[in-house]
Amino acid sequence: MSFKADILTLYPQMFPGHLGESLAGRALERGDWSIDAMQIRDFASDRHRSVDDTPAGGGAGMVLKPDILAMAVDAVSGADDKRPRLLMSPRGRPLTQQFVRDLAGGPGVVIVCGRFEGVDQRVIDGRRLEEVSIGDYILSGGEPAALVLLDAIVRLLPGVMGNEQSAVMESFEDGLLEHPHYTRPQDWEGASIPPVLLSGNHADIAAWRRAESERLTAERRPDLVKGKKKPAKG
Repeated sequence: MSFKADILTLYPQMFPGHLGESLAGRALERGDWSIDAMQIRDFASDRHRSVDDTPAGGGAGMVLKPDILAMAVDAVSGADDKRPRLLMSPRGRPLTQQFVRDLAGGPGVVIVCGRFEGVDQRVIDGRRLEEVSIGDYILSGGEPAALVLLDAIVRLLPGVMGNEQSAVMESFEDGLLEHPHYTRPQDWEGASIPPVLLSGNHADIAAWRRAESERLTAERRPDLVKGKKKPAKG
């Protein structure tokens, strides 16, 4: 059974976007995964196909209505659907590589793309939507965030990447940033490939890469280093 992504959005034409190209696109054509973007407005009953209303208590912007969005969620995800229901939201759970890997190991996802000021809390609670954030910044809507999430997931699906090791030896897979990479020419603009990478000694190369990963992580993401526990002595 292939990985299935259902997207609830006001802009279904934004999908599959860049995921229809390159390795992800070829995997989509093969049926390794599938995506269906559903228009939330299709569930509106008034002649203007309204999906939002003013926020209770006043304030700027508009809020997605719970009844309309709930009908959309129910249409793609029934009681027997084991897929997680995710709402792309800046206040959500931070997206991590481990979370992505967990999602890639499942049957698929249902993703709600918010717009306007947000989504009525009652549908978040009533339809068990898990809020997910791709970073501490605000986008115009959840569609770009959904594409980022799917990009991270799809590349981990079996058979999508040409070299399975590429998905393992990367930043965040072991809690560290990835080491630097080099390729030919050996000398370029006065800079050379580190000699250890040309030595043929795989143990030395592995040790160098590990040390570089630790150095870069300490310099650029000390928060990752701080979260690591030192092994107990004994």
